[in-house]
Amino acid sequence: MYQKFIITHEGVLKFGHVYMHRDLLAWNEECTYGGGLWKIDESRGAILLYGRSFDFGPPDFSGLKRIDWSTLGGKPRPLYFLPRWPNEDCLEPIN
Repeated sequence: MYQKFIITHEGVLKFGHVYMHRDLLAWNEECTYGGGLWKIDESRGAILLYGRSFDFGPPDFSGLKRIDWSTLGGKPRPLYFLPRWPNEDCLEPIN
């Protein structure tokens, strides 16, 4: 299992531990805003998003409307995107 995320057609960012990004979709959902991988950065107290989904393409955060924190214990944390992963010097905050 891998730590993956997607952004659904309704703008919901969903996290999961799955083999394929499409495994994060409910039967009536589509992924039009892409996805990638995530990891917890304990030193920053944040979630780092990086990479791209081979199924759905790179993440497009312009469509983000809501974050589903249920997979991560329901506790919101700061989110950052790493556009030049694995280089963690450039972090883009996700609001």
